[in-house]
Amino acid sequence: MSDPTSSTLSSLEAAIAEETTRFNQLRLEKDVDTNALDENASTSTADAKKRERMLLKTAKGTRDYGPAENSLREHIEDIVKECFKRYGGSCIDTPVFERKDILTGKYGEDSKLIFDLKDQGGEELSLRYDHTVPLARYLAMGIANFPGGKLWQLGKVYRRDNPVVSKGRMREFSQADFDISGVYDSMIPDAEILSLLSDILTRLKVGEFTIKLNNRKILDGIFGVCGVSRGTKTRAISSAVDKLDKAPWLEGLDPAVADRIGEYVKLKGGVELVERLRSDEVFMANKMAVEGVKEMETLFQYLAAYNVLQHISFDLSLARGLDYYTGIIYEAIVEASAPPGFTANPAVPPTSPTTPAAKPKKEKKKKPVPGAEEEDEIDESQVGVGSIAAGGRYDNLVGMFTAAAQAEGKKAPQMPCVGVSIGMDRIFALLWPKWSEMERTKGTDVFVMAAGDGLLVERMKLVRELREQGIKTDFLLKNKPKLPAQFSASEKDEVPFAIILGESELKEGFVVVKQQVWDINDAGTKEKRKDESTGEKVKRDELVEWLVARGAKRALAN
Repeated sequence: MSDPTSSTLSSLEAAIAEETTRFNQLRLEKDVDTNALDENASTSTADAKKRERMLLKTAKGTRDYGPAENSLREHIEDIVKECFKRYGGSCIDTPVFERKDILTGKYGEDSKLIFDLKDQGGEELSLRYDHTVPLARYLAMGIANFPGGKLWQLGKVYRRDNPVVSKGRMREFSQADFDISGVYDSMIPDAEILSLLSDILTRLKVGEFTIKLNNRKILDGIFGVCGVSRGTKTRAISSAVDKLDKAPWLEGLDPAVADRIGEYVKLKGGVELVERLRSDEVFMANKMAVEGVKEMETLFQYLAAYNVLQHISFDLSLARGLDYYTGIIYEAIVEASAPPGFTANPAVPPTSPTTPAAKPKKEKKKKPVPGAEEEDEIDESQVGVGSIAAGGRYDNLVGMFTAAAQAEGKKAPQMPCVGVSIGMDRIFALLWPKWSEMERTKGTDVFVMAAGDGLLVERMKLVRELREQGIKTDFLLKNKPKLPAQFSASEKDEVPFAIILGESELKEGFVVVKQQVWDINDAGTKEKRKDESTGEKVKRDELVEWLVARGAKRALAN
């Protein structure tokens, strides 16, 4: 009779020999990573942790917004939307991605910042760069049925730019646009847009702000009198002017021409600058310059009627590099959003810092990721938020689309437009530091509690009744929570009214309401005001009116 132990050992040895042969064969194959085989097929604990860190990270130039941050975002959006509606605007919504040929050729040098996509069918697509070009496409598609009017949109746009997340400069960010399309008398829609922008920034309390104005016709006039012929070169120079970077002007330009351009673009002021340009005989010999100056004269008259001149600076260095602008251009900036040296008052020249700026800390160079494009790192301490809103007149953009879609030889319809884009994330970056200290995360006005046995069903009933009446109400989702735990939950969200249910009070038709108040202490932070009272007894059927009379906000009831 054979030994069963010997038989088992023989089977194991045969299996080991077979696996060894297979392993050696794999090592000899060309496509097999022998290092990976030698190190073992399983992933080490360290590698697993590293991979997890890479996964738990947002893409470059994007970020998450938590509940507290979204409370501010909602506040900003509510004000912007209310102003849009107050000025007679109607809301539209366009796709977040467009056909690539819709977007290309509209942004000049910035076209390289467009995010390209490719769907499974091979159709070339791109994420929208702004709301303006999608709006123009929308208008072109419906031009036969839409005579023009006021339209607004709010949503995310995408740019493959170097982000500065702490300053609200992102690759994915929210913009709110308001545009007026159609044929109207000169500069009336333009003044309406600037009045709207001034109202929004004032209501948002962004601080002292300046709306810088210029006119592409005046810029073309400057280039004309300085000897630069119209064409693609003027757009490149405009981009350089916008950055106040004289170096690109010198490429292919006579130094004297570059100096003359520099003398013009350093001018800024108010309505007096219009008069100064009008008195410049050489400048006013240019047809485009005459048109631009006339438009600016008219615009300043209307801005005076709107009472917004205190926020306006006529600045010839403003160029706005986007190709589609044809007339007035503008951008809004505040001191907190600007790089060092900016002043929000156009009458006060910018000053240099009295102390030298600290040298940026040296950071270790990151190892390049194989296959990834190298991108310059930005020193965030030397960068401002930038403009918080910008826009201008673009009379030919809709016509570009209608002409491209029109049969040959047939005249394409046009639709002049003027609009503004508001950078919601940049405004958020400005307002967040103060908001995070002073404002409540939630809008909850009432927290329903119970002592003793928990009274869960009674709490649920009262919560439902208050919500049906439009009162924002919450409670602790536990069966028998302790009263201190319920107060702690309400204090976390700074809920102003705590309603305490008790068996004896309920039988009598009463509830106890305790008001909770937070004050700003000497350190500038919030703390709850001490209150030793036991609260006030309120009749159950009079509770809603009692709460509203003392500041509880009532939304639309069922």
